[in-house]
Amino acid sequence: MENDALVRYENVEICREENVILRDVCLEVKKGEFLYVIGRVGSGKSTLLKTMYCEMPVPEGEAFVFNYDLRKIRNKDIPALRRQIGIVFQDFQLLTDRSVEKNLEFVLKATDWKDKSAIKKRISAVLTQVGMLNKGYKHPHELSGGEQQRIVIARALLNAPQIILADEPTGNLDPETGRQIVKLLHEICETGTAVIMSTHNHQLVQDFPARVKRCNDGKFEDITI
Repeated sequence: MENDALVRYENVEICREENVILRDVCLEVKKGEFLYVIGRVGSGKSTLLKTMYCEMPVPEGEAFVFNYDLRKIRNKDIPALRRQIGIVFQDFQLLTDRSVEKNLEFVLKATDWKDKSAIKKRISAVLTQVGMLNKGYKHPHELSGGEQQRIVIARALLNAPQIILADEPTGNLDPETGRQIVKLLHEICETGTAVIMSTHNHQLVQDFPARVKRCNDGKFEDITI
């Protein structure tokens, strides 16, 4: 890429099941930047995020994440791209049959970590970062929704990603717990990790200000809240 943007989209079309849901998407996200993507349910927020880690294709326009051209990326390069992106899902997607530590260990081993002491050290570091160091022995069902989401954020941080994509991370949480999660994401951003968070919760956007883009009737627009 010609500049220092981690994400650069120019005149991109976003499609879902053959239907164009966003047109002429232009976007740049740089290191350490926090961006909200807002819009109604079905407006294209999640699909846009999915294009960034190659879960959905980009049929039109220019789309780069890091130095990868998403229009031309080879399947064998997708794991390397995804390793630099941490993903936070609304519905957690934790493995319910094992402890928090084993959930995190599973991800590290799947991404070629082999040294047991290094694995243990990294797990402690991310659990400390999200305020959950004393919950590593618990299973997901023993944790509250907010605690589970903190573990999901810890999982997203394991490989020290350049970007975190948080797709409606407060959608299943009560308002106060949601505030704590967004505050945590802003703290992570301050360490230099870019965060792109989709939400339809305008109150959170007002309480924790950052740049905002809106998906609205097929358009992707800058707005001020």
